[in-house]
Amino acid sequence: MSVRFVIAMAEAALVEGVELAARPDPASAYTLTAGRLWSLVAALLGLAGVVIGGLALARSAGRIGTGTGRRGAIVALAAGLAGAVGGGLVVAAADGGPGTGYGIVGGFVALAVGLIAMALGGLALARSRRTG
Repeated sequence: MSVRFVIAMAEAALVEGVELAARPDPASAYTLTAGRLWSLVAALLGLAGVVIGGLALARSAGRIGTGTGRRGAIVALAAGLAGAVGGGLVVAAADGGPGTGYGIVGGFVALAVGLIAMALGGLALARSRRTG
């Protein structure tokens, strides 16, 4: 082997080692990182909004209970907005893709569930105004 070849290989190994040290290690599947925690909280808020919005929609249609479901519709709108904003912030702050521990998948789920909760809450609010 020539000296030039050995120097080129050493240089390549050094550069690759520096690049590997600069990249963060992906988190394991069971590690609860801050991004995963915030995306989980946002998704649970959105899920609560979906449940409350569904109940408010059923109440505004006169299927369960008495009343118009206006309060439930407003709570569903607020919970859906909080879940969507939380999921959006997690997605915006994520530096890596799925599996890196930044919670990007949960952020997208929270964003979608929050939008569904806001749609259900808005529909229930519109029905409560019509029937009330």
